[in-house]
Amino acid sequence: MAYISEEHEAIRAAIRDFAENEIRPHAMAIDKESRFPIEILKKMGALGYLGIPYPEEWGGPGMDMLSYAIGVEEISRVCASTGITMAAHTSLGIFPIYTYGTPAQKERYLRKLITGEWLGAFGLTEPEAGSDAGGTRTTAVRDGDGWILNGSKIYITNGKSAKVIVTAARTSKDAGTRGISAFLVEQPNPGVTIGKLEDKLGCRGSETAEIHFENVRLPADALLGELNRGFPVFLDTLDGGRVSIGAMALGIAQGAFEAAVEYAKTRQQFGRPIAEFQGLQWILADMATQIENARLHVYNSARMKDAGVPYKKESAMAKLVAAETAMYVTTKAIQVHGGIGYMRELPVERYFRDAKLLEIGEGTSEIQRTVIAREILK
Repeated sequence: MAYISEEHEAIRAAIRDFAENEIRPHAMAIDKESRFPIEILKKMGALGYLGIPYPEEWGGPGMDMLSYAIGVEEISRVCASTGITMAAHTSLGIFPIYTYGTPAQKERYLRKLITGEWLGAFGLTEPEAGSDAGGTRTTAVRDGDGWILNGSKIYITNGKSAKVIVTAARTSKDAGTRGISAFLVEQPNPGVTIGKLEDKLGCRGSETAEIHFENVRLPADALLGELNRGFPVFLDTLDGGRVSIGAMALGIAQGAFEAAVEYAKTRQQFGRPIAEFQGLQWILADMATQIENARLHVYNSARMKDAGVPYKKESAMAKLVAAETAMYVTTKAIQVHGGIGYMRELPVERYFRDAKLLEIGEGTSEIQRTVIAREILK
């Protein structure tokens, strides 16, 4: 396993213990029943797990980005639904407020979010603005000293339960990425309605919601960052979010791999454990090698963010490699299990379904390759 300090190993051990004892017993039901794990999230908030990389002055444990990546990895190793809820809240809901918020905005939101009293969400995706985030059609129009917000968002993680949504809206008629601003939209709020909750292939215990804004009145101080300069806020947020999604993919892959190894040691065929057959040993070796490769990418991108050096390319690489590794490893984990791996009585088919989202969400694998290429060719 990629080298980490004794302190980071202690963090891993603590979060793994929580995941094994508090989440694993419920993970199958969370998936089967599409159950949003609110009680688990409250416990995580009380332990500081929903605000790992944020300082003590705002209620966080004051750890680093690598600690946070390890945390997401360990939670996702057991339950990806809980992992993605954690990642969306911490990376997408809190980070832009912590980084771009005014002192008053930080005072209003950060402590409640970091301690898990409130959940946060990130309102960027729209029917016409997926990979092309510059296609945002939601608008915010000045009205006196405030704003009137109209539009809709789709596929918003934590969208139903979030108390504050970092929302992209067009504030200028300029085309493309110019003229987009970021706003803080609280719930409940007159004019904010939650549409359908998506019935998903995987990560079924996380909320993925439509959100509709109809003449929502926002105060002047709901603007986050500079007017018409919201797009850089979202890009910066997504860079960090890719580290957490890479960590989530890493956790899914690790969980599926461990299940495959354990099954290979106990499953008997032709009078001996299938782990003794060279063909299967090679499959496990390839799985382990790809996981370790992904871990190096994810941890490296986290360390670069901690060091304060540019990491856009590396976070895109981490997300790309880890997501595709998760898909590969979960596919092979089912193969190792054979027929029973296809059945819902074991978790490997859940890992497989959960993994697919990571090649799509927060920038598809194709978009990651575009980001990497642009950074290389600067």
